[in-house]
Amino acid sequence: MNHQATWIWYPGDFEIWLGNRFNNRRTERGAMMPPFWKQDSHWPTVVFTKTVVLQEPTRVEIVAEGRHVVSIDGQTQFGMPSHVLLPAGEHQLNIKVHNPATPPALYVAGGEVCSDNTWQVTYEDKIWIDEDGTPHGSGIYVPAGCWNFTDPDHGPSTYALMRRPEQPASMSEEGRGLLVDFGKETMGYLTFEGLTGEGMINIFYGESRQEALDRAFCETLDQLEVDKEAILDLATNTVHPRTNDFTLAESKAFRHVYIEGTGNLRLDGVSMQYEYAPLTTQRKGWFKSSDEELNRIWEVSAYTLDLTTREFFTDGIKRDRWTWSGDAIQSYLMNYYLRYDNECVKRTIRQLRGKNPVTSHINTIMDYTFYWFKSILDYHLYTGDLDFVREMWPRMTTLMDYCLSRTDAEGMMAGQADDWVFIDWVDFPMHKRGVVCFEQLLFCKALETIHTCATLLGIDSPYGEMATRLLAKVKKLFWSDERHAFLHSLEDGKLNEMVTKFPNMFAILYGFADDSEREAILHHVLLNDKVEAITTPYMRFYELEALCMTGQHATVLNEIKSYWGGMLREGATTFWEKYNPEERGIEHLAMYGRPYGKSLCHSWGASPIYLLGRYFLGVNPTAPGYSSYEVRPVLAGLEWMEGEVPTPFGSIYVRVTPDEVTTHPNLFNP
Repeated sequence: MNHQATWIWYPGDFEIWLGNRFNNRRTERGAMMPPFWKQDSHWPTVVFTKTVVLQEPTRVEIVAEGRHVVSIDGQTQFGMPSHVLLPAGEHQLNIKVHNPATPPALYVAGGEVCSDNTWQVTYEDKIWIDEDGTPHGSGIYVPAGCWNFTDPDHGPSTYALMRRPEQPASMSEEGRGLLVDFGKETMGYLTFEGLTGEGMINIFYGESRQEALDRAFCETLDQLEVDKEAILDLATNTVHPRTNDFTLAESKAFRHVYIEGTGNLRLDGVSMQYEYAPLTTQRKGWFKSSDEELNRIWEVSAYTLDLTTREFFTDGIKRDRWTWSGDAIQSYLMNYYLRYDNECVKRTIRQLRGKNPVTSHINTIMDYTFYWFKSILDYHLYTGDLDFVREMWPRMTTLMDYCLSRTDAEGMMAGQADDWVFIDWVDFPMHKRGVVCFEQLLFCKALETIHTCATLLGIDSPYGEMATRLLAKVKKLFWSDERHAFLHSLEDGKLNEMVTKFPNMFAILYGFADDSEREAILHHVLLNDKVEAITTPYMRFYELEALCMTGQHATVLNEIKSYWGGMLREGATTFWEKYNPEERGIEHLAMYGRPYGKSLCHSWGASPIYLLGRYFLGVNPTAPGYSSYEVRPVLAGLEWMEGEVPTPFGSIYVRVTPDEVTTHPNLFNP
């Protein structure tokens, strides 16, 4: 019986390497902008090992990304063999691969011998040799990492997203150049068709028409120098062969592109190579209802998430193009109700965590570290994959050790000089100094999460007791019976009695508020117009989820139609990083003190996917991997709705009318 071989590597190294390539693609007006947090690297030398038992002699093919050496039963083989002949019997295979440029990776195939995650791998080869030449010791071995790279001619370092050609919706002359409109937000590689002549091409990208035409302030641009034999990309100082149809080497996000040329340059046309993740073309989760505006909101949400689902779940496609833990945890939840691309979930979680030692919070943001813990337990709930929890466990413990090392005498987390306490972008004065209640609730959830993961793995841990003690302290310190809410913070021993929605809605979300506290928070905070409004889809995600958990589905439906519908009425083709209905016109494009700084395609803008699937269709796993689940649909005034939610075993179909609920698993749509 022949087995399917796959490329293998040290677990997490492919994701770290790919993440470095991914996160360092960001540019601002042609200049590269690397992330401002620690970036780890893959291990340059890795040892793969496997014990095999053969009934007959077997010829085994060996392919490596990197230089390699093969040892059979302790005997080193000459050179870097592309194949070996193994006699019948039991043999110990050890293959060491060195590659400082890309992750050392290995492909082995032949009869019963194939590389897969049953191989063991180490980056610590702790062998020592005594005076008789006998080796001793061993490394710290773990199961090899792998994915779906099964072609020996295409190793992990060749991984790339898919492409397809697309044409613009319109082109028109504007000033001294050509304005190209692709009809909606998109991302890919611009192509110049029928390029002739010589000169300079200046390219200005825009998520809006105004941005593309603003040569001085558009966020992204390119410049090409064209001569008879070559095209020089001035942003990367890369020379490309001269061709009549030329596609830029770097992908960009845009709807509009403004192109100016000098010299005698001429173009027959402009198109693009649309770049996408494969699963974004496959229908899995879907939603329809009697409300056409709501259907459009769902469709635009799905397109928004598809665009921000790339090698990893990224935040926005124009500006940052980075992996952020707070953005990602929401993308994971939406993904479970849309594409169910769980390999992308694992890649992103691994990449965000990186390697030991831990020297800062994830993305330098305290709250983003706490979200990272919860994302692992969420993943286990929706997939039932305990092996991934086991893989992440050592990285969870070392990250939690880092958090605990930074607590105060009361066991609480206060932002230190090198910490970013984010919470949310707000339009009102709200300091984030001292012991912030919101952060303590997230920290408490992280402790609960790691304790639950320990229990799943059969490991004793102190984290559950820590969480219980911390929650008791938080309630004693921050809960106000008089204000019917959790108060904001404690700084230098003084209580800041400001009331915001942030800690209060998370107390509901995480089950930290009892029944009377939930009712108080609902009426005195969440439904209280005097409490400052949230203006980002990021925290509206949690606000509306908390309202759903308290039975306010009709309110949530109205808010979805008002808030996300408001963006559609402003002409959005994808959902934004932030939306303030009070702003007008080009005010909607500005952020961070820049006229076009706002991302108009941001992953956290796609939250209606999750809200409609989880709380309106009402599909929810009650045991890991949907081994049991519930369907609790709520129409909230709709005449009807229907949809499907993907699971490990296929999709769950739901149709709801005022008189009837129809639901069944569709095992033919995995």
